[in-house]
Amino acid sequence: MKIALVGGGTGGHFYPLIAVAEAIEDICEEKRLLEPQLIYISPSVFDSEAIFEHNIIFKPTSAGRMRRYGSVLNFLDYFRTAFGIVRAIPQLFSIYPDVVFSTGGYAAFPTLVAARILKIPVIIYDADAKPGRVSLWSAKFARAIAVAHPEAAAEFPEKVRHNIARTGHPIRKEILGVAKEGGYEFLHLDSSVPTVFFMGGSQGAKAINEAVLDALPQLLQKYNVVHQTGKANIDEVTKISSVVLRGVEHGDRYRAFGLLNTLSLRMAAGAASIIVARAGSGTIFEIASWAIPAILVPIPPDVSHDQTENAFSYARSGAAVVIEQHNLTPHLLAAEIDRLIGNAELKGKMQKAAQQFARPDAARKIARMLLDVGLEHEPEE
Repeated sequence: MKIALVGGGTGGHFYPLIAVAEAIEDICEEKRLLEPQLIYISPSVFDSEAIFEHNIIFKPTSAGRMRRYGSVLNFLDYFRTAFGIVRAIPQLFSIYPDVVFSTGGYAAFPTLVAARILKIPVIIYDADAKPGRVSLWSAKFARAIAVAHPEAAAEFPEKVRHNIARTGHPIRKEILGVAKEGGYEFLHLDSSVPTVFFMGGSQGAKAINEAVLDALPQLLQKYNVVHQTGKANIDEVTKISSVVLRGVEHGDRYRAFGLLNTLSLRMAAGAASIIVARAGSGTIFEIASWAIPAILVPIPPDVSHDQTENAFSYARSGAAVVIEQHNLTPHLLAAEIDRLIGNAELKGKMQKAAQQFARPDAARKIARMLLDVGLEHEPEE
């Protein structure tokens, strides 16, 4: 059996593919099935180590971005996308997978067009509360549609909704569980106070970084602060924090990192009483799987259309509160942290809501769909 994996460009599209690949490996081992050959088709590899670790074959393709704003690059990328489609048809025909799995995004589009032309079964997954354009288009011919957020189903055409399953978001096994013990010692934190974890992604979040630095003197009076700044921001944040913390009591409660590795991330999450983060769907479902109350600061809608929808989708579950970026001030941030950490009953309710929202078996559900469709399509010997 062959399964083609398409999607990429960002970690939000790429890592669900890896989580599903892990689940396929587990199911095949448990049921003593021959593992399918996995082929990743994309313009580039987001994480080459993950591809190598799971023995996934990479096949490069061409795809142009479909921007939501006016740009001369849109014109150029139409030609790149057209070339990608022309290239994808013979490429996919030469592989001829039994099923194509898409997480959406511009990188998936040429291969999905080829799959439709070649009548190869397609299963799609969309991580956002408001599905992307590629997912909405490919839903018309997809065999099955998996979504993470409950609101997403209503965004698809009514005639395809019978194919929709709310699976949750596929998360890699290595970050599903937090380290329940050892986080304070590992990160050299003050065990006498709670910990606030500012979980910026690999790129960081400048607006959150600025609010954290301004609020530090106030926060450190009551909490440890673990701050993932983004790799590109760590030097600047370190310089500014050294000035901000000069003469501040308990300045040693602050820990700044450019990007936490997997172990450090699990340790920080295990120590955290609350997490402050952006609202990418992957981030939300990681936090939900850890059952930690959250404050979400979505990227503004004029920059990213999906994060605000994701944030309020999660907030409606009762597991998080949302501070929109234009309202983000050091005083409001500190006040919300105080309110949530200081209310044990509210924290308990948020933890339960997060557990109900999480759906940690998402990757296995999607993996079973792929294996079932692949076995159905695979020709008999």
